[in-house]
Amino acid sequence: MNPHDRAISRWLLLCLAMIFAMVILGGVTRLTGSGLSMVHWKPVRGVLPPLNSEQWQEEFGFYQKSPEFQKINRDMGVDAFKSIFWLEYTHRMLGRAVGLVFLLPFLYFWWRNRIKPGLTPKLMVMFVLGGLQGLLGWYMVKSGLIDNPNVSQYRLTAHLLSAILIYGFILWVILDLRNQQSYLPLSNSQLRRWRIGSLGLVTLLLITITSGGFVAGLKAGLIFNTFPLMDGRWVPEGLAALTPWYLNLFENSVTVQFDHRLLAITTALLLLIWYLKGRAMPQSTAVRRSFKLIGMGVIIQVTLGIGTLLMQVPVWLGVMHQAGALLLFSVMLANVHALSRY
Repeated sequence: MNPHDRAISRWLLLCLAMIFAMVILGGVTRLTGSGLSMVHWKPVRGVLPPLNSEQWQEEFGFYQKSPEFQKINRDMGVDAFKSIFWLEYTHRMLGRAVGLVFLLPFLYFWWRNRIKPGLTPKLMVMFVLGGLQGLLGWYMVKSGLIDNPNVSQYRLTAHLLSAILIYGFILWVILDLRNQQSYLPLSNSQLRRWRIGSLGLVTLLLITITSGGFVAGLKAGLIFNTFPLMDGRWVPEGLAALTPWYLNLFENSVTVQFDHRLLAITTALLLLIWYLKGRAMPQSTAVRRSFKLIGMGVIIQVTLGIGTLLMQVPVWLGVMHQAGALLLFSVMLANVHALSRY
């Protein structure tokens, strides 16, 4: 790898780490009920927090007009408000910091002509997607500021999934920069079936993570806190309580948790089989390492998921479960990338 590619990959790796932190901090704001504490979106003026008691009272006054305060937190005082405000404020400021950490080095590398041909458009797409992600985040928050003091599970899941896809795009470019072997078209691959299988599994993993977004949005992890049975049954009652039937997949807490369990168990079993079959592949160190990490990642994530459910979603464990999902996705994407060279 030439020095310019190495510098760019390190810069992108820093951005990736910050996005990872954004996703985790987003989970903290959700689990602590902090996400609706800032009722205005001010991309420029909102950089400075309240600096004195008058400004804190003004900010608290805005929050007191929100449905969350009026329906849930009517007994909250300004000191308690500060604790949830700082979490959401930090989340938003980290998002702005990611934008600056991305934009300024990009302009430097571009000005000094250190970006190799074909990479500049990808970097520009990353920046645009990051800006759109900020807009999507505010669109999500707005859904909890009208009548219902809970954000839409549809918007929350879209916000989570888009963050993961942006994360995956950046990770793929980093892997491209660090792996000097060129991409091999699927039609010419000696591992065609393996590559198709890997793509299928990473897609299934994304579907499972998406179902987890609906669990989070509906707070469905707070019911049926037993495993493997749900209320003493393999198939709980109330799966088809809503009409039309498809609404149960997205709006019925019982069905949403059941579907996530089913998807998680299926995905975990298939990934473990994938690990057992592929751990001895001779192609390269990158391929073998990716298979080994999949095995470790699945065991850790399943343990975190069951623990989160049994302990009724404590903040620290819920955040670790979300982090585990993103790490498992990272490992699975690395597996797809490594196989795409053969």
